[in-house]
Amino acid sequence: MTQIGTSAHPLRVAVIGAGPAGFYAAGHLLKQSDLVIQVDLYDRLPTPHGLVRAGVAPDHQKIKNVIRVYDKIADHPNFRFFGNVDIGVHVSLEDLKAHYHQICFSTGAQVDRSLGIPGEDLQGCHSATAFVAWYNGHPDYRDLTFDLSHERIAIVGVGNVAVDIARILSKSVDELARTDIADHALEVLRESKVRALFMLGRRGPAQAAFTNPEARELGELEQATTLVRPDEAALDPLSLADLEANPDRTTQTKLELIQGFVREADEDKPRKLHLRFLVSPTEIYGDGSGHVAGIRLVKNELYRAENGTLRPRSTDQFEDLPVGLVFRSVGYRGVALPGLPFHERWGVILNEAGRVVEAQGTPVTGLYTSGWIKRGPTGVIGTNKACSVETVEGMLEDFRAGRLLSPTAPEPESAEGMIHARQPDVVSFNEWKKLDALEVAKGEPDQRPRVKFVRVEEMLGALDRG
Repeated sequence: MTQIGTSAHPLRVAVIGAGPAGFYAAGHLLKQSDLVIQVDLYDRLPTPHGLVRAGVAPDHQKIKNVIRVYDKIADHPNFRFFGNVDIGVHVSLEDLKAHYHQICFSTGAQVDRSLGIPGEDLQGCHSATAFVAWYNGHPDYRDLTFDLSHERIAIVGVGNVAVDIARILSKSVDELARTDIADHALEVLRESKVRALFMLGRRGPAQAAFTNPEARELGELEQATTLVRPDEAALDPLSLADLEANPDRTTQTKLELIQGFVREADEDKPRKLHLRFLVSPTEIYGDGSGHVAGIRLVKNELYRAENGTLRPRSTDQFEDLPVGLVFRSVGYRGVALPGLPFHERWGVILNEAGRVVEAQGTPVTGLYTSGWIKRGPTGVIGTNKACSVETVEGMLEDFRAGRLLSPTAPEPESAEGMIHARQPDVVSFNEWKKLDALEVAKGEPDQRPRVKFVRVEEMLGALDRG
């Protein structure tokens, strides 16, 4: 009987999605000293690193340093990268099963959640997903347009992504020109007429989803004053009782930061960022020509739900907020993959601790998941490490129990031949490193971290394959 996990017969694993979760899964697999494991990491883009490249704000370069960890993983001799390969288009799940003993899906949460209110289809209402990907140079979003000629905009949501959008729209072009923001976005922002921004949170300041470092940055903007209404900065009785019963320094610091925004506007700064709490949009209304003219808000109050959490509910108080643009930033959800059980409401692959399961809970042999497509869009980049380790431990446990797929062609060259036949424009990790060096070189004259390629055709052309 063939002994899998040896030099003669390595354990062959495919990881789908080259973002943080995918790299952490690959890294934990490759560090197993008692097994020979070969990992092939796939991504539908020619570029790896997922949201570190296309989601982390361009003015947060320190966070992007985590790619050094991923590049070290990629240096392992048993690691291969197949970029520009779209699972379900170039390669099917059945194709993967023919070449691998285990397959782990780490495809993230790719689309945003809707508000579910009238007017979301009006021109000028956009998803945070699209705007963030656009200014970060994601090829899928390169040709979108955002009209920043409007002076007033609303951002629905008070999470870190909402803060990122507010911060990018509040900064000067000179500040952004020192980052790796996409050139096309920089040119549009250069002509921006935005002067008033409204971030809208449906619960109170104690429940604000942004982190304290993000909140602190809002108070340090060179071109904008962040403002909070006194009545909305004050804690409601239920939140105050919870904080007194369970003192939490992180929440207390957040409240101190927010209450510090109850102040007069700095008239030397051209923009004002209004941070609102306890309001929910009920309708986005138009100007008669199909474009956003404003957003109708209802005032909320908090109540204690049966599970003990504080939830918002509407009152009979409404207000109309005139704005020309609306960005919805109320969460993300994953996209179903062909052949995999999927929970539509949660937007995740059905799984138990990373093992893909059928609707009735039966594990699907050889299939696993990690990251946001496993647990939903929660946590920060580092959260994906523990998430992926949990999944890999389950994969190793199943390996030792003999619960593996039975590939008919497990040889590494067989999988590579199949991929090149299906997608001749596949990109290797060495080729990505060439693209990386070219981007960095393009940024050096202007002291920028890099100038990104934003079209797949540009990337392939730069590789000069003859």
